[in-house]
Amino acid sequence: MGNYTLPDMPYDYAALEPAITGEILELHHARHHAAYVKGANDTLERLAEARDKGEFGGLVGLEKTYAFNLSGHVLHSIFWQNLSPDGGDRPDGELGDAITEHFGSFEAFAKQLTTATTTVQGSGWGVLAWEPLGRRLIVEQVYDHHGNVGMNTTPLLVFDAWEHAYYLQYRNVRPDYVEKLWDLINWNDVITRYTAARNATPTAP
Repeated sequence: MGNYTLPDMPYDYAALEPAITGEILELHHARHHAAYVKGANDTLERLAEARDKGEFGGLVGLEKTYAFNLSGHVLHSIFWQNLSPDGGDRPDGELGDAITEHFGSFEAFAKQLTTATTTVQGSGWGVLAWEPLGRRLIVEQVYDHHGNVGMNTTPLLVFDAWEHAYYLQYRNVRPDYVEKLWDLINWNDVITRYTAARNATPTAP
């Protein structure tokens, strides 16, 4: 059975300063993300054990735990690649055109994603995603890690709104943290994800 592994960071922990301190980034990656990886692997083992014993009384809890940890691993893996010390500005080309088509303007899109991230209740994410059935870009809120599975979207750009992502530096002022994220966006990565998602063959519901 394949296990999940913590990905290496594409830059040094201090590379995103001053927007995100090295201390926060190291804790975020080496502790929190690592915990999701371990949680997913541990839960896979517990699911295998339940199958071997034919004991499924705890299956509901195991499935929820697995979804939580795996979604945390997936979203954080995207988040690290979405950011860059050389990021910022805005996309051009087909992604830029699609943002204008689906949101009216880049400014309107940025305001919607910022608002989605800053207002998500409790812990969660603001996400720019590709919705394959309507073949359009959408902004969505993801609560905790795994609340939007039924929407069948592909995340392209994710903003982490969990307190562990910013609280040591920005305290409870989430909007200041989100504002700084816009200066770090690796649009080349987002464009690559957009192109792959758009070119994928959608499956019928």
